[in-house]
Amino acid sequence: MSETIIEQLDPIFKPRSIAIIGASNRPGKWGNMVLNGVLASGYRGPIYPVNPKESEIKGLKTYGDILDIPGMVDLAVFTIPAVHMPGTMRNCVKKGVRGGIVISADFAETGENGEALQAETVRIAREGGLRFVGPNCNGIWTSAGGGLSISPMPRPMAGSLAFISQSGMFGGTAIRAAWAQGFGLSKFISIGNQADLTVADYLLYLAEDADTRVIALYVEGFKDARRFLQVAGDVSRKKPILLLKGGSSPVGARAAKSHTASIAGEDRIVDAVCRQAGIIRVEQMEHLMVMAEALMKQPLPRGDRVAVVGNGGQGVTCVDNLWALGLTVPEFKAEDKLALKAILPPHAPLPNNPVDFAAGGFETKDEVRVIEKLAFFNYIDGIITNVPTERNHSHANLADQKIAMIQAMAEYGRLPEKYGKPVIAQRVARGEQALELMRAANIPLFTSSQDCALAMYALMKYAAIKNRD
Repeated sequence: MSETIIEQLDPIFKPRSIAIIGASNRPGKWGNMVLNGVLASGYRGPIYPVNPKESEIKGLKTYGDILDIPGMVDLAVFTIPAVHMPGTMRNCVKKGVRGGIVISADFAETGENGEALQAETVRIAREGGLRFVGPNCNGIWTSAGGGLSISPMPRPMAGSLAFISQSGMFGGTAIRAAWAQGFGLSKFISIGNQADLTVADYLLYLAEDADTRVIALYVEGFKDARRFLQVAGDVSRKKPILLLKGGSSPVGARAAKSHTASIAGEDRIVDAVCRQAGIIRVEQMEHLMVMAEALMKQPLPRGDRVAVVGNGGQGVTCVDNLWALGLTVPEFKAEDKLALKAILPPHAPLPNNPVDFAAGGFETKDEVRVIEKLAFFNYIDGIITNVPTERNHSHANLADQKIAMIQAMAEYGRLPEKYGKPVIAQRVARGEQALELMRAANIPLFTSSQDCALAMYALMKYAAIKNRD
């Protein structure tokens, strides 16, 4: 009986023991950096450095060959010259190794000789039942087991975004961007040349991974595009997939060929593939992170109708951005305008979506009342608003004001779950306590109306994808 993709890839993402082939005492060498990453992770399983020229590395007994290791090895990490890979892979198969990460470069990305080495390495591995990441990659990070880094990349926080990258350095950019936005990753996978495992294989694995809620891809080209299309179409019904495509321009396609041996498809074809497979395509890393955060934190809406709360030009630009993305900003019903007006400050205009607070005299609880009223409307599917103010003048002393604000913010944080409608907030000049309460409630915070609109677009786009025939 053939193994499932979980059984094939668990030795890579949940290894019980690791051999680092080409481990080194010399700083700056890949074998040194990878070993440092594993040790810094606090990995508790056996670690076996392999280097015939060393007897001890980082205080660990070192072996001349993987066949000399007395215990079982789940995962082999290769940091040796490409020319030695076929023979070393053959010994790993003899040892019964199940998973591999080939950091080494100089394979298909360098021309015919490299292609031949890569093909022979793949043949040996597949005949022996060993699946591997790479070659020509920067390794992986997984949140499983408390977090394991097999990469020189910065370590992310643990979270629920899986990032698959055909560029190791671009993966580092993604990790830092997630840190800056305040959320973490479940997996980081630098896929390199995809000689054995491809994007489709990782998608199948991540679809069943309990730690992953959203999948993001940076790719320069697809191996077996037909299979990718089929797999992505199935996986996107379970979890959202975001795609940032490199090599979209003629010069970018030329660079991709030398970078990861990828043939970059025509941009219009990539767009068609995304539409057919239910993938949300993005143009910039910043947009990807904005959309990923919304998809991880907020419920999916039932439609594409958005209510906006924003003072003056802030609200106007937000509805402009929503319209440009194809979302609907409905006019409020006459009776609903009056109901909202009764809560707003006396000098605020009659609300007509956006709702304008007119920048003054408004207490936290009243702001929350407006937002809940919008959530109650059956023709509104999502809300974009400001972070509520920390203002409660109806209370005599500061302690009571703070308690009232916390109570109002707690009610605010329950609105998405209570009504099944996403709430996205724009961060303007507000007190830090309100911001912390919103973060604790998993309400995404962005600094621009454009980012708020993109976040809502991602939620509404994916809701439509999940409901497609």
